[in-house]
Amino acid sequence: MRFFTQIAAFAAAAATLVSANSMTFVNQDATTRHITFTPSAGHAAIKAITLKGNSQQKVTFPQGWIGNAFSTNEGSPIVPGMLAEVTFNGWNGLTYFDVSAIVNPNDHNGVKQMYPASLKQAKTKSVVSGCVVFPCNTAYYAPDDVQTVTTKETDLIVTVGNTKVGSRDLEEEEPTLVPRHFVLGKMSEE
Repeated sequence: MRFFTQIAAFAAAAATLVSANSMTFVNQDATTRHITFTPSAGHAAIKAITLKGNSQQKVTFPQGWIGNAFSTNEGSPIVPGMLAEVTFNGWNGLTYFDVSAIVNPNDHNGVKQMYPASLKQAKTKSVVSGCVVFPCNTAYYAPDDVQTVTTKETDLIVTVGNTKVGSRDLEEEEPTLVPRHFVLGKMSEE
């Protein structure tokens, strides 16, 4: 019986690791940044991280976590700019995400893009929110914009900082977007 209990515990732990929610923050320039997390009401607090220049760091999140993250340059006040917004394990088991410029559309040094980790090496990102160079058509600028992207994946990449690649050098497909009420698990607007 003890052996069966150990096998069951191992299987449960392995399943948890496979389905872990995460965001890997990729700093695209030499500036050290602080990443601050803001959970939605009732969700766990996530400890802020320091992301050295030209580095990356993976952060894990609890099942069903909803909230956002923003980046500030080292030595700057911790004030929200572009937001990396996410709902893990949302309606229909999907991950909902977007880059929001609503709080501060003039933040051109913080969060840039979000996309599933499986697309990290892809030249063309078919599921992406945000911009390499702001402004662009794939970020939230007003509360009623339809800019939320969905994926079955639970591991996201969030780029911060500035890259030397210009917006004309990129190939991106238009992602399939969903309105905000889908993020909240509602089939129709209320």
